[in-house]
Amino acid sequence: MIDNRRTLETLLAQGGHYIDSETGAIVPPIHTATTYARDERYELIGYGYSRSGNPTCAQVESVLTELEGAEDALVFGSGLAGITTFFDTVRTGERVVAPRVMYHGAADWLHRLAERRGIMVEFFDAAAPDGLREVVGARDTAVVWIEPSVNPTWDVIDVRAAAEIARASGAVLGVDATATPAVTLRALELGADVVFHSGTKYLAGHSDVTAGVLATRVADERWEDVKLARTLMGGVLGAFESWLLLRGMRTLHVRYERQAANAMAIARHFEGHPKLDAVLYPGLESHPGHAVAKRQMTNGFGAMLSLLVTGDAEAAKRVATRTRLFVPATSLGGVESLIEHRATVEGPNSVVPENLLRVSVGIENAHELIADLEQALE
Repeated sequence: MIDNRRTLETLLAQGGHYIDSETGAIVPPIHTATTYARDERYELIGYGYSRSGNPTCAQVESVLTELEGAEDALVFGSGLAGITTFFDTVRTGERVVAPRVMYHGAADWLHRLAERRGIMVEFFDAAAPDGLREVVGARDTAVVWIEPSVNPTWDVIDVRAAAEIARASGAVLGVDATATPAVTLRALELGADVVFHSGTKYLAGHSDVTAGVLATRVADERWEDVKLARTLMGGVLGAFESWLLLRGMRTLHVRYERQAANAMAIARHFEGHPKLDAVLYPGLESHPGHAVAKRQMTNGFGAMLSLLVTGDAEAAKRVATRTRLFVPATSLGGVESLIEHRATVEGPNSVVPENLLRVSVGIENAHELIADLEQALE
């Protein structure tokens, strides 16, 4: 199990310390084979068919398992492929509890499960101190799903407290740690049962691969069901994408440190700005969840923040389209800085404020990013 930052740095930088036994290569090859031969006894030599996995997938899954302090990890063709596969293990009539504000793709899928599969889905207010406890109550629950930093309002959820609430109701705690990777928040060590990432974001980090990740504290019966569902639904990550994900993870630690430092500089500069109603960032001492974030995040407060522009949706969109360095595009976690009007992206079911701009901070020069936002606001 990883227990200090230096070990994380070394694990990631070396990509799991891979050395090819035949060639001495320090970068693993890309295995593009879709099928694999059997031996003279007609038994599989290693792999059977690529829909169940391949050696390149296995390499990145091994590093992810160690990174998360997990018993096992799986990679998927997208973040939503991982989410839908996980929730496929919830049976009709069972109950799921999740934040009212959360990643909208996951929320849309939960609504679909409620409508078509008869799964009970209830949402809680992450900004309320006892919001999760009040909704979970004493009723049996199959899954409690949380985001430590809620996207895109960045309310903070105490993972350890959520784990206690989930256990008391017989629930599995799933943590979407996309915005809080393991280099700053150790979800499984804080009590989560399963941790999820959109690997597209900070793990890969270069806006050039779509991927999802699930890692489990215990490879139990539910986990075996997840593995089977991935095979049956064909959700495995391709070999080249697995290689890209591993390549991106080699610089995760240094990228994240720079991005988090840039985000803090931007948040501090714009806090109290006359053309903003608020800056939403848990690194600010004024943030209601700052104390919890400081306790459970060990390497910065994240590289995501939101700006509430004074005015309406049109005023916010004007700011987003007048930036010169920030790219008006949807995603997060890449080396380039992005800005988006979140309500437009989420669509008619969005519950976020109409004047909210979500900002993904990259690794550029912080002073130039601040100047760009200043000129856009002017």
